[in-house]
Amino acid sequence: MTRDELLARISINPNICFNKPCIRGHRLWVFLVLDLLPSGMSTQELLAEYSGFEEADVRACIACSAELSREQYLEVSVG
Repeated sequence: MTRDELLARISINPNICFNKPCIRGHRLWVFLVLDLLPSGMSTQELLAEYSGFEEADVRACIACSAELSREQYLEVSVG
C-alpha cells in the first residue's frame, strides 16, 4: 500500500473527533493508536480491541504521524 493510500484512511473533520486526525469510518484518534503501541499493545491486540480496525489502519496512523512530524517540531532536551 502506498503512502497516499494509507493517508487516505485518515480523516480530519471539524464535526468528528474535535477535528483531530482519526481513522476514516471510526472515531478512533490517530494519537490514541500511537500512544497504545509504545505502551506495549500489539497490532493484534488493537485489531481485537477495535471492531473493523485493520492492520493497514495502524500503518496509516504511523504514516500520518510521519507527515505531521515534517510540519511540526518538538523540543527535546539532550541530557
